[in-house]
This record gives sequence, C-alpha cells and structure tokens, in this order.
Amino acid sequence: MVLTSTTLERALDILPSQMRMVYKLSETIKSSDCCKITREPGPVKGGSTVIAFAQDPDGYMFELIQRGPTPEPLCQVMLRVGDLDRAIMFYEKALGMKLLRKKDVPQYKYTIAMMGYAEEDKTTVLELTYNYGVTEYNKGNAYAQVAIGTDDVYKSAEAVELVTKELGGKILRQPGPLPGLNTKITSFLDPDGWKVVLVDHADFLKELH
Repeated sequence: MVLTSTTLERALDILPSQMRMVYKLSETIKSSDCCKITREPGPVKGGSTVIAFAQDPDGYMFELIQRGPTPEPLCQVMLRVGDLDRAIMFYEKALGMKLLRKKDVPQYKYTIAMMGYAEEDKTTVLELTYNYGVTEYNKGNAYAQVAIGTDDVYKSAEAVELVTKELGGKILRQPGPLPGLNTKITSFLDPDGWKVVLVDHADFLKELH
C-alpha cells in the first residue's frame, strides 16, 4: 500500500510512539536532499519489529529500528559471516563478548546472533548475520574497522593471537602507540576478514581533551 500524506498521518495516530518514530524519521529523510530511504518502514522479515533502511551520501546503509527508550540510540553494527558458530566463538574468546541472543529465521534463510558486553537495551551490540549457503563476502574498499576499547592492548593482542590460531583471522598490527598520537592500538582480521581495532581506553580518553 502506498501511503499519501493524509493516510500516513492517520496511520501514525494509532501506532505506538516507538513505531511512529521510524515512520516519521523515514519521511524526514525522504524530504532531505542528501539521503534516501531504500526500504520503506514495515515489520522485519519473520518478525514484528518495525524497521526501515536509509542510505547516506557516501552510500552507507543505516537501519532505523523500533525499540523502547534507551540511553544508547546507536543500536548495532552488523557484519555478515560465513560460519556463524565460528564467528560467535571468535568474538567470545578473542574479545570477551557474550552471546545475547540467537535467532534463526528459516523461511527467509538467515540466522542472526547478537554479541555484546551488555544487553541490547543498554549498549551498542554487534549483530552477526549468516545467510544460508553464503560462506564468503566481497569486502570492497570502503569498510574500515570496528573499534573496541581495552584496558591493556598488549594482553588483549596476546589473547586475540591465540584465538586466531584456533579459529582463523590474523594480527595486522602488533600492539603499540600510533605515530603522532601515542594512543596504543592493535588491529586484526576476524575469521571472515573483517578488521577490528583494539584501542587503549585511557589513551583514547586523553585524545578527547
């Protein structure tokens, strides 16, 4: 159904506030000159959560998600993986994340796993998505990295290196300070080839001042 402005206003009046926000934000984006909606607001496949997709001027995709009030509006970062169990184990062992929930949607041939350090309504989480039968993805040259804070870059790098020997991936940059910044980091690839950077938390806070 195509919604006219009058029809949309009437529909919004009977929707819960969180759902209205997705529809209203989508309309605001449509009226802008810089961005566009690539998926109209509606329930996610296999579920009831209302979502929409927006594309920024550089072509990056953002998902607008219906959910209740939260201290952290940035919900999740999604990575597509070729082996979900391997990916879950990697982020548990290498980065100390917890599997918050896992959902299989066979009618649409995908499974997701939410990984993080706190519940989804408390912080941003990592969404690992496995699409049935797809074991590898073309990374392109636009993706840079996911950055995660740590209290000890050196010990974290040691843990990551051990896990890469078991599950795949590799260390790209040995732990140490960045030239000119002195912020200590280490970087690595996960088993699917996604780059992750671990940043010394205290050093990062100094950069903000």
